[in-house]
Amino acid sequence: MTSPDCCGPAAETPDKSVVQPDKRKLVGRLNRIEGQVAGVTRMIESDRYCVDILTQIAAIKSALDSVAMQLLHNHAHGCVARALQDGNGDAAIDELMSVVQKLSGKSLG
Repeated sequence: MTSPDCCGPAAETPDKSVVQPDKRKLVGRLNRIEGQVAGVTRMIESDRYCVDILTQIAAIKSALDSVAMQLLHNHAHGCVARALQDGNGDAAIDELMSVVQKLSGKSLG
């Protein structure tokens, strides 16, 4: 059984590997998203209506955002919480904010 946070024992390795809780659920969601992307390809190949294709793309973006939010949650409650306990909070928070900026497309300044 994995720990309830994203930073299990594997996090000690140099490549920052982590043990994701609910890994099967996340992989399942990504597999469904992959299927949606393949569906959009088929829609384009079969000359479907643009608005229908764009609606599917919006659904894919929303699904990816949901996966990203789950990973952020796991990271904040696992890796960042552990770094705070270990006295490495500033670096972990900076890293977290950097990835939030990338996901949001917005900068701090």
